[in-house]
Amino acid sequence: MNDTNRSKSIESSRVGIMYEGLVTVVGGSGFVGRHIVRALARKGYRIRVAVRRPDLAGHLQPLGGVGQIHAVQANLRYPASIEAACKDADAVVNLAGLLYETGKQTFPAVHVFGARVTGQAAAEAGAGHVVHVSAIGADPESPAEYGRTKAQGEAEIRNAFPDATILRPSVVFGPEDDFFNRFASLARFTPVLPLIGGGGTRFQPVFVGDVAAATCAVLEGDAAKGKTYELGGPEVMTFEQVLRFIIKTVDRQRLLVPLPFSMARLNAAFLQLLPKPLLTIDQVKMLETDNVVSAEAQADRRTLEGLGISAQAVEAIVPDYLEQYRRAGQFQPRRSANGNS
Repeated sequence: MNDTNRSKSIESSRVGIMYEGLVTVVGGSGFVGRHIVRALARKGYRIRVAVRRPDLAGHLQPLGGVGQIHAVQANLRYPASIEAACKDADAVVNLAGLLYETGKQTFPAVHVFGARVTGQAAAEAGAGHVVHVSAIGADPESPAEYGRTKAQGEAEIRNAFPDATILRPSVVFGPEDDFFNRFASLARFTPVLPLIGGGGTRFQPVFVGDVAAATCAVLEGDAAKGKTYELGGPEVMTFEQVLRFIIKTVDRQRLLVPLPFSMARLNAAFLQLLPKPLLTIDQVKMLETDNVVSAEAQADRRTLEGLGISAQAVEAIVPDYLEQYRRAGQFQPRRSANGNS
């Protein structure tokens, strides 16, 4: 933020702490959101979290000081509520996104219309920065609606706020993730895990704390406005390598069976009918394309390294929160890389 925006501060009347600058975080109560809110709080910002259910966002308040974090009701389908949430904000961070559709929460409604509304509200509020968190899979030519609508959302927010900085993370991991946790949980109950598409799809998993650090770096002026940054961890892993890492970490003997994309789509047609789908047809389509930082982004230093962030490795973080899936949990000895306890 610039000096003018930083001069806008609020003093907590209860504890006398100065919080500098107001950041509105749209959709900030989820997995990525709570880490970004905590990182912003540590930087001393005042944070307004725009969510559909503020009564379910109480877990955010302990992440900062008294009066520093405040959840407000807002719904992307009602632009006036987003405008109110962004009023007087020095910066706006848009995290609204879906992994699968439910009811009125559709990809076009959240990824496209939501981005347009948020960008317009930020511009109307006179915000100095807008950070839009998208995904590496964003592509107008993507076979998956998720990827296409993510790309459309990027275009919408840039149209409303040309200087918006877009962050495209690969698969995000951390204690509450829905990637490593999901397959570790499956490994507890099923003797077989599917290698969708043969397991060759490549990922570049990025730690959620690094995504939060990247968001702060943008607000601190370390990123070029109007640019798109691709965020990946220090290692590229195939889907098969991910599953083998998981079953080794949780100390389970499981059979990995190749499952062609055509069969995976057929299975997903049934699995996506569950209240919380284990797999959707759209997710299978996304798995048909590698999810790694592009050569162009690396050459232009539009990466974590370009933002001055040293990425955390999967092996340094994930074993600590996957131990809950081991037979004896935290009390079961871990095996070293050579297989010894």
